[in-house]
Amino acid sequence: MSYTNILYEKRGAVAWVMLNRPQVLNALNRQTLLELEAALKEAAADPEVRVVVLMGAGERAFCVGLDLREVADKSPLEARELSRQAHRVFSLIESLPKPVVAAVHGYAMGGGVELALSCDLAIASEDAVFSQAEVNVGLTPGWGATQRLWRLIGVRRAKMLVLTGDRISAAEAERIGLVNKVVPSGKLREEAEALALKLAERSPIALRVAKEQLNKSLENPLSAGLDYEAEAWSLLFSTHDAREGVKAFLEKRKPSYKGE
Repeated sequence: MSYTNILYEKRGAVAWVMLNRPQVLNALNRQTLLELEAALKEAAADPEVRVVVLMGAGERAFCVGLDLREVADKSPLEARELSRQAHRVFSLIESLPKPVVAAVHGYAMGGGVELALSCDLAIASEDAVFSQAEVNVGLTPGWGATQRLWRLIGVRRAKMLVLTGDRISAAEAERIGLVNKVVPSGKLREEAEALALKLAERSPIALRVAKEQLNKSLENPLSAGLDYEAEAWSLLFSTHDAREGVKAFLEKRKPSYKGE
């Protein structure tokens, strides 16, 4: 698939996926969601890619969420279809068998926050501003925030953001756990790359299984989650990477992982 609204670049083991609509602050429409889905599937299918980084083009925004022109004259049924499309794409990010890092600068509003929420890790530049802003235009979150946000930052904090639509700084986002780390504004790509390369050095099998285990913990009661963890953990002992990792540790050398 050729891309119009995103840029896709593979640099070694890292796939860089950049929203490329800076003229509208990287707002998401149907076409952009389709392209984002295709790019994620391309990265997932590429054995050379071990980590995906999501960014926004331009200097002003990561993503301001839904392009409101997309729904200005839509019926409830059409709006529901758009919500389902975004759910499908964001759930793909959440379940992708490779870590996905959101690198956030400038504005992250509404669906832009929801996009970052679906990623495994998020780092933000000091200039980043976050807002679950749908209530400000008479709407509610429709792309996952009412389900993912409270799991990440707690119910009361999630309600404060969703019910007020207030903006918060990158520092506040880090304090409440919305992002993992805040970095100087000019260092975002450098820091994102460093994190991605660090992840890429790990066993891709171990990363995939660990991600699955953590995601399962959100779906199941503790007892069922522990059963799943034990099964997944024990199966790793049949892999080359686990044997290599343990052997390298005992031999005091850097492991050579093959994803097998």
